[in-house]
Amino acid sequence: MTTVGPPGLRPLAGLTAAVVVAHLLVLQQASMSLSPGDAPALHTPPLNTRMVTPPAPVAEPAPAPKPSPPPPRKPPAAPKARPAPPPESGPAPSPVLGQNLAEPIVELSPTATDSVANSTATGTGTTALAEAPAQPASAPSGSAPVDGATLNAAVPSSVRLLYNLEGQARNLQYTARGEVLWRQDGQRYNLLLTVSAFLIGSRSQTSEGDLTPQGLAPRRYADKWKGEQAAHFNRDTGRIIFSVNTPEAALLPGAQDRLSLFIQIGALMAADPKRMAAGNSFTLQTVSTREAEPWIITADGEESLKLPGGEVIAYKFSRAPRRPFDTRLELWIAPSMNYLPVRIRVTQSNGDFVDQKLRASEPAGKPD
Repeated sequence: MTTVGPPGLRPLAGLTAAVVVAHLLVLQQASMSLSPGDAPALHTPPLNTRMVTPPAPVAEPAPAPKPSPPPPRKPPAAPKARPAPPPESGPAPSPVLGQNLAEPIVELSPTATDSVANSTATGTGTTALAEAPAQPASAPSGSAPVDGATLNAAVPSSVRLLYNLEGQARNLQYTARGEVLWRQDGQRYNLLLTVSAFLIGSRSQTSEGDLTPQGLAPRRYADKWKGEQAAHFNRDTGRIIFSVNTPEAALLPGAQDRLSLFIQIGALMAADPKRMAAGNSFTLQTVSTREAEPWIITADGEESLKLPGGEVIAYKFSRAPRRPFDTRLELWIAPSMNYLPVRIRVTQSNGDFVDQKLRASEPAGKPD
């Protein structure tokens, strides 16, 4: 007599493992803000430049020409011309004054960014120093300045946004749910993103800070999943400090983190809808938990979107990759939704992507 055992245990166990792995990838990839995978900017170039300066001593062999002084001894008649020196002594002070006037330029230039400050130490000249502060403002393209200090903004009222997420990670297709809780009281704000996946749990990101006429001014940005990483915006010292011990960065006007950026773009458009015209661009310093760099955001024009919550007219903005492994950001904001993000798509260099679309929205209270 044969005993019949449970027939589907092994297939069921295999299916469960596959589901767990797939949803684990969801939390790794599904995030409204970009992952901190971009390589941090290196500060080695300035150090290399300083290493170049030592070769100057190598040029010390030049002192060999000093034997030439003996020839000058031959013209002792020169002392007779000593009466001429008085007029020469007059012009002598002018070069000294010129050097003193140039010094303030050297002292002011380091205020732009660390890289500019280091470049001034190389003694590249007054012209280079005058041009250097403009470089961070236009990086990486000379046509778009860092606009955080000049563009006014109008932030939306507190709201809870609910999204459907779909994407691909390592050739696995997945779906998930996302929620953005935006709260503000007119002086400060709190922004929370949560992405939930079945059997695995959730991943969250937070941004909190102040509200100014130019919009959001973050003070702290954090990404929490299997531990927490954070970036602190120290406005007293003008520095950005990272918890992962990567080098500090200069804090530029209007800087945003990779979560507040999505609300800030809409706030800039709400203050002046003309900025949504296709082809317009602006640059904002964007901060992850590891680095800070200028991002050029370009307006791509109007589109009609079919979302889980219904059809809406939206305006698309994008940030194209600047380096081989950078992510591509596409963002759609809707004037009918207080210029809030109704769709966000993030594409990795390997083709993996997260596409989240607005499902619903509801009012929210003020920050605690």
